[in-house]
Amino acid sequence: MSRPLRKPNNPMPKEWTAQKYSQNYIADYKAFNFVDGEGVRCSLYVSGCMFLCPGCYNVAAQNFHFGQPYTQELEDQIIEDLSQDYVQGLTLLGGEPFLNTDVCLKLCRRIRKEFGHSKDIWSWTGYTWDELQQETYDKMRLLSLIDILVDGRFLEEEKDLTLQFRGSANQRIIDVPKSLAADKVVIWDKLVR
Repeated sequence: MSRPLRKPNNPMPKEWTAQKYSQNYIADYKAFNFVDGEGVRCSLYVSGCMFLCPGCYNVAAQNFHFGQPYTQELEDQIIEDLSQDYVQGLTLLGGEPFLNTDVCLKLCRRIRKEFGHSKDIWSWTGYTWDELQQETYDKMRLLSLIDILVDGRFLEEEKDLTLQFRGSANQRIIDVPKSLAADKVVIWDKLVR
């Protein structure tokens, strides 16, 4: 007899706040990669996640003190890397970007100021779109700066490595500006599988 699979944690609305949990640590930064979204990307892995999804591919980054503090020098490097013509944009991963809004908002605001919408911003989150709509102001503010959101917890029982840019079938690739305008989820128009 097999035992039931442990599920990720499920917060109540506004239960987890960046103010309470974030230590403004970065697990990793990878410039010029091809795996964290469409095109050539610069990926910022923030530290700390409360979802604790079984089977998480980045368990070390669940710790809010993992890695090193976010610095102005790192931010300047990210902006310099993004300025390369062949770089399509920034990706926020983790850990949980929406529990690290101080870091993510600062960086995303600077990207919009310096590049407008010529560089896109992708983010992964364990929150679902509907959960984010009930969340704190800082989370909604971050969402408003993002172009593409991959939402939902990783679920081992729905794991499918053939899916585009996500690990389990429950997760969605959402066009954020179109979804905010329509007041409902609009799936990314380049979704293949």
